[in-house]
Amino acid sequence: MCDYSLMAVPNRLAQEGEELVAHRFPTGSIGLASQADVRRCARPRRAEPNNLWTALRDFFNPPRNPAVCAVCIPPGAKLELRDIPVRLQQELSLGPVEQVTFTQLTSAVNTYRDAVRFGNGREIRLQELREGQRVLVLDLSLAGEVDFEALRAEREEFALRFR
Repeated sequence: MCDYSLMAVPNRLAQEGEELVAHRFPTGSIGLASQADVRRCARPRRAEPNNLWTALRDFFNPPRNPAVCAVCIPPGAKLELRDIPVRLQQELSLGPVEQVTFTQLTSAVNTYRDAVRFGNGREIRLQELREGQRVLVLDLSLAGEVDFEALRAEREEFALRFR
């Protein structure tokens, strides 16, 4: 679904046909986000005259950027990975666009586990994707049953640990 590192970030489930991008969140982790959310949050601020008062205001009350929502994908979902870097194409014998299956490498807590599996059986963690890499959600119906109780317990454990 979403790596442990994104539990503190607002998140939601993906929708079929949705265009996503690999995005680096404030936690430092790479996850998937809606292209529209990333564009909206990256808009430059309105230019204001730079004087002493605006500098003081910004120092004591820094402007807030709206949070980018992490998009969670259930294991087993079919995705289309686009703009695959040439280095990765050569390393894994891939083309520039590949259909992949979203998977989790381990069930261990506090580890990066979200990954994609290519048709040739090779897997890479989402952390290895390039920022801005495009992903199209093709099919969520093939996703396995998700144990929401285990996810809730993991989220509560995470919240207690970082209070």
